[in-house]
Amino acid sequence: MNWPQAQPIETPNLELEPLTQDHAAEMVGVLSSPNLYTFTGGEPPSLEELTSRYARQSRGHSADETQGWLNWIIREKSSGQSIGYVQATLEGNEGEFIADVAWVIGEPFQGHGWAAEAALGMVGWLLKQQIRTVRANINPENVASIRIAKRLEMHRTGERVDREEQWAI
Repeated sequence: MNWPQAQPIETPNLELEPLTQDHAAEMVGVLSSPNLYTFTGGEPPSLEELTSRYARQSRGHSADETQGWLNWIIREKSSGQSIGYVQATLEGNEGEFIADVAWVIGEPFQGHGWAAEAALGMVGWLLKQQIRTVRANINPENVASIRIAKRLEMHRTGERVDREEQWAI
């Protein structure tokens, strides 16, 4: 499959850098708060786990090539600090791609609107790649992510994935 490849994305306050394995060392601290996993489950990754995950993800597709993987590290422009990530998992659907998106901002960097800004930048880029269906699975108690979905002009589809509600453009 010929999946789109992540390209740098710039927004007014942020730079979205395509993920590489080398980002693990700076991101392990950004992702270290257990509070980040309240709605998604899991726990903060170790450096070894994150390095291994980033090595897989930076390939750009699953081993069986049934999914495309687009991952970006979010960097705040003025400081150069990495503050989180956005990602899109692509699947082919009758010649068209569907993107399942997610965003995470490290706890010390929350409350500035950066998750919404990064998600808007990523979704705008995805739409320019001719991806017409963009979805996000959000825990109904995650008020901050619901606000972001609304900023993306997503709506509830009525579908549930595990404990999460599906939102889509």
